[in-house]
Amino acid sequence: MSFRITRYEHVGIRVTDRDRALAFYNALGWREEINLPAHHANEMVNDAGIYINLIFNGAKRPDDRNILQDEPIKLPGYTHAAFVVEEMDDLIARLAEAGVPLTDGPVIYSDRRRVIFIRDPDGNVLEFNELLPDSEAEAVC
Repeated sequence: MSFRITRYEHVGIRVTDRDRALAFYNALGWREEINLPAHHANEMVNDAGIYINLIFNGAKRPDDRNILQDEPIKLPGYTHAAFVVEEMDDLIARLAEAGVPLTDGPVIYSDRRRVIFIRDPDGNVLEFNELLPDSEAEAVC
């Protein structure tokens, strides 16, 4: 017996404040599709059909420090979610309008990806990648 994974379905992101998280992820283009109050969660989807789940039971940490990224002892766990965008400059402009700072980038990785990192209001890390043809990578950054 064998199986084949056919696609990625969603990532769950634990947050502390429902309204604050919804406003942040709405500004990035996700909208709540299903509210799951019994599970303290929801399902959100964007226009491209990319899903995330927000989980509304996070404990507030000092300075919104990310327990997997910002502490000196590195515990196992998922450190970030990564998404592909068509136009990085449009995303960067949208983030600036929303007052969301870049925490890293833009940088070119592997000579084919232009990458930025941001954090949500709880310190969860999000990566965005613009896939580049080989000939464009040198001219973009």
